[in-house]
Amino acid sequence: MTTPRAIAILVLRIFSMLLCAASVPLMITNSFTLSGGEKTKYSDIRGYRYVVSAAMGGFLYSLIQLPFAMYYAFTGKKVIKGRFLGMLDFYADKMITFYLASGLGVGFGVSSELKRFINGFVDTIETSGIDTFEELRTESKKFFDRGTLATTPLLAGFTTMAVLTIITSFHRK
Repeated sequence: MTTPRAIAILVLRIFSMLLCAASVPLMITNSFTLSGGEKTKYSDIRGYRYVVSAAMGGFLYSLIQLPFAMYYAFTGKKVIKGRFLGMLDFYADKMITFYLASGLGVGFGVSSELKRFINGFVDTIETSGIDTFEELRTESKKFFDRGTLATTPLLAGFTTMAVLTIITSFHRK
């Protein structure tokens, strides 16, 4: 017999997977090129590579867990009897949740700090009378804003995983 808890687990796993997946293309397509030909892409920023890594980890984990959640939601029974799957869910959900939390912290932190740094750099250069760096300010602002935008689905994915950890905490038996 299907329980509301089983359906909630399935729905949260699907949302978590989709939200983590949404973060990846937003981040990996993030780049800009200045008129001089210098190109900056997401992979030039180590923090952004970590965000992609966390999002991919959350996506893959949710994808692996999805068949188990579907089976449980449709039949009301666990695929693996005993405490093993419950304990695995409990600890693995916690680890992935912390991984997602660190990824979103890095994504938001890198975006805001580097954006502030570039603005300060351009302001300093402009006080010396050189005003050719306005393009850098404009393009980097868009770049870091998109980095923030790409990290936002990861925040939602983290939230769904955090709720899952609460549910799996009660569901260890």
